[in-house]
Amino acid sequence: MKHFTMEVSETKGECHFHGTLATDRAGLLYDSRFREAIRSNRRPLSEREMRTVEAMTALRLTARLTRQLMDRWADKHGLSEGRLHALFQLAAAPNHRLPLGELADHLDVSPRNVTGLIDHLEEDGLVQRIDDPDDRRLTYAQLTPAGGKRIAGMRAQGLEWQLKIAAGLSTEELEALRHACLRLIGNMTGAPVAERRSA
Repeated sequence: MKHFTMEVSETKGECHFHGTLATDRAGLLYDSRFREAIRSNRRPLSEREMRTVEAMTALRLTARLTRQLMDRWADKHGLSEGRLHALFQLAAAPNHRLPLGELADHLDVSPRNVTGLIDHLEEDGLVQRIDDPDDRRLTYAQLTPAGGKRIAGMRAQGLEWQLKIAAGLSTEELEALRHACLRLIGNMTGAPVAERRSA
């Protein structure tokens, strides 16, 4: 674990966790400091309530640390997290372009925010604006060759870091993690589950 922590701090900046990791009888990790704090609560929690609070707190900490790492990684490449996500969205889009309104929807930001992101990316030569000749109200953001090159150079490193973060998790654990996260997303958003397909 020390080796991984060193690699993370060298490449992405230090992450801090103020809890105390321990394993239970089944060999599963939990934060003993947090569990102690919960147990000292005035109203005792049921086993289900305690496991729910522990799991949701672990998820929030994971999300916060992941976001910090993403911010530092983007910064290392001269980008903000928002600009990085915009580049990834454009790289994945047909012909590497999207209408600005659709890009704002994909990024879950306001049209005003997406305009600012595109302004900066355009200044850096990574994205260009293209007006729709058939509809003057429609403007596209398109990835430039320089933007495509920047993203291509970052993808391999991003995958390597994700593999390091997920080190030690089996395929089954990764699938269970994905499933649990998407179940939570479904609970929060009401997103429907599509028919089963072979994957």
